[in-house]
Amino acid sequence: MTRHIYSCPLRWSDMDAFGHVNNVVFLRYLEEARIDFMFRLAPGDGSPSFSGGSVVARHEIDYVRPLVHRHEPVTIESWVTKIGAASLTIAYEVKDPDQVYVRASTIVVPFDLEAQRPRRISAEEKSFLQEYMDDSAPGALAA
Repeated sequence: MTRHIYSCPLRWSDMDAFGHVNNVVFLRYLEEARIDFMFRLAPGDGSPSFSGGSVVARHEIDYVRPLVHRHEPVTIESWVTKIGAASLTIAYEVKDPDQVYVRASTIVVPFDLEAQRPRRISAEEKSFLQEYMDDSAPGALAA
């Protein structure tokens, strides 16, 4: 299984009054990694894959340990745990080589912006996503 690796800079404004990265900021970090994964790496050269919209249907976050501000970026690894007909689940770890700060997942629904409704995952998108699929996840690949 391939994992997408994103190097995420920490900003001074990410800290809260307790001196660590605020819990809400982690959603922004996950968004940055997800956008980098789905829109920067996805098929290009005029391909319509991932060019429409997508919406977040659900987030789950486990805060494992506090992350304090520093100048070095934190690594966000992401991979796919489920591909359905009209949704996918992306899992993440926000980490350094020796520790994990956050484990999370997001259910993403491809969305037709013009029609204002969810759409199915295309064969090209599914092929791209399968490169990042964790086959050990239960229910990993739905029809």
